[in-house]
Amino acid sequence: IADHLVAMHVFNWDETNTRYLLEEGEGIKKWKKYVACARRYGIDLPLILEFVKEDTIESFLKDATSLRRIQSKPIAVFLGDPIEIKRVYSPDTIRRLQSQLDLSDDAISKDEIELHLDRLNPCEYIFSTWGFPALDKETIQRVFLNLEAVFYAAGSVRKFATPYLDLGIQVFSAWTDNAIPVAQSAVAQILLSNKGFFQLNRIDSKAEYALRKNQVEDFPGNKDVKVGILGAGSIGRLVLQALKEQGITTLVYDPYVSDDVLNSLDAKRAGLAEIFATCQTISNHLPDLPSTVGILNYALFQTMKPNATFINTGRGAQVVEEELARALQEEKGRIAILDVTHPEPPQETNP
Repeated sequence: IADHLVAMHVFNWDETNTRYLLEEGEGIKKWKKYVACARRYGIDLPLILEFVKEDTIESFLKDATSLRRIQSKPIAVFLGDPIEIKRVYSPDTIRRLQSQLDLSDDAISKDEIELHLDRLNPCEYIFSTWGFPALDKETIQRVFLNLEAVFYAAGSVRKFATPYLDLGIQVFSAWTDNAIPVAQSAVAQILLSNKGFFQLNRIDSKAEYALRKNQVEDFPGNKDVKVGILGAGSIGRLVLQALKEQGITTLVYDPYVSDDVLNSLDAKRAGLAEIFATCQTISNHLPDLPSTVGILNYALFQTMKPNATFINTGRGAQVVEEELARALQEEKGRIAILDVTHPEPPQETNP
């Protein structure tokens, strides 16, 4: 009906037709949602006020003030690393947000919070991504007087969400959408690794090719090959589904995933030791938990096949990096593909 709307008749009655002020109950919040629905179709409608509580002038004036609040766009801010926000939020996305919100193009960094209290005190929504500052509950209460929700255009919210949730502020994450490109990247690297792509692309002359030609036969390709997947969460399951479609044998380390899930993905449960010793490629998707810090160490890496590949799109802290480097140096045919390190970026002295 969007093409036929010419106005909205605003009122706050209950099922018995008892009149209330617009500011009472959920009246203003409800009508702001209706106005937002109309704006989604690119229309800003006049709001009509007719009946008021007890037919008094005082009620009329209060409702007139409420109408202005309903008509105004909710105040929102970009908070976090300005470079990351500019990278993640496209101009088109920002324009779409601004059609619904009073939202400035520029981002406020953590160091600038105290300089922009005039924008942060009244804001109702925060938009951010990687680099979002972790704030304590007291700071959140002091700075964000009207905050209703945080929209985080990235994955895990574990590092910052708890104080917001404790205060009744909703936190939304793009973790399900973010899982898709991570899984796609991991699958592509796995398929290439099984064919020896990363080892063989070091050959840069005919003479070297002649010396290493037999190495081509050392890689199984993507038929009758074992791939180890560490962690069967949202990303791990997407990877497993893609590998299932390729007919690849998958071994999975995940203490929490059910047998039913593994069976549906044609995957076999296995321990870390078996996976590292027997798989051509190992891809890490473990969750970011205290129990997984340093879980991948030399005892595992030194058992890898001499031409195996380790891929990490999980967390850098899960790998004891010095011990990974040692295992790679001991066997030059081993490869590590690291999407994450600890810290990020790695220090120049990191082997």
